[in-house]
Amino acid sequence: MLELFAASLASFVAAFVNSIAGGGGLVSVPILFALFPDLPPAVLFGTNKAAMVWGTAWAAGTYARSVRLAVSTLAPAVVAASAGGFLGAWLVTRVDGAVLRRFVPVMLTVTLAYTVWQRNFGDAHRPRFRQHQETIWATITALALGVYDGFFGPGTGSFFIFAFVKLLGFDFLHAAAGATLLNTATNAASLCLFAWTGNVRWEFVVPMAAANVIGSLLGTRVALKRGAPFIRVMFIVIVSALILKTAADAYFRPA
Repeated sequence: MLELFAASLASFVAAFVNSIAGGGGLVSVPILFALFPDLPPAVLFGTNKAAMVWGTAWAAGTYARSVRLAVSTLAPAVVAASAGGFLGAWLVTRVDGAVLRRFVPVMLTVTLAYTVWQRNFGDAHRPRFRQHQETIWATITALALGVYDGFFGPGTGSFFIFAFVKLLGFDFLHAAAGATLLNTATNAASLCLFAWTGNVRWEFVVPMAAANVIGSLLGTRVALKRGAPFIRVMFIVIVSALILKTAADAYFRPA
């Protein structure tokens, strides 16, 4: 019972963080591994996805009521993200992710350096493409990051936010709104595969999912109230933490 309470608390904090700047898995996944060391990693990942998908869906709905996004742009991207998430979850059962694990901290470091260097990065919402071009770029990005999320996962929401700001010219608020929608799609798709293969502990999911929704509700409210500058700061903090965590896992964990 104490372990389940701790897991639910971790799910709450993860959702709060994830709804603002991505990177919620940084909180929930290590805690699940610490609480349930005897469970297979696939079960812990699947259980985490089953809880997180509710929070990301709630955050996406909350953002949709307050932030205007082009449905024609995001609808194909949602389909691509779902396909990518399913494919990535299948690949994780077939391919060793050691190489990708070492590359992720590098990608995150480049993301952080660019965001810090460009002081006005993401402050203004200035979409740079026409509608059909925006749709194409959003769909390509969603497919690539969907595969990444299903296969590996850490920082997917943060990568989505960075891509929306850098590639599409969104501000951080619009980018966070788009990221939660696509992250919901990737989570749902990869969850389907985890559930199909029996890698979800459903008895943990209900309390964790409830806590996740509450965390997302609070996180999106803070983000909408504080706006793009606040999300940018949170993004920098979360990506910095992700760099430390993924680098430690990739380069310093005992073989």
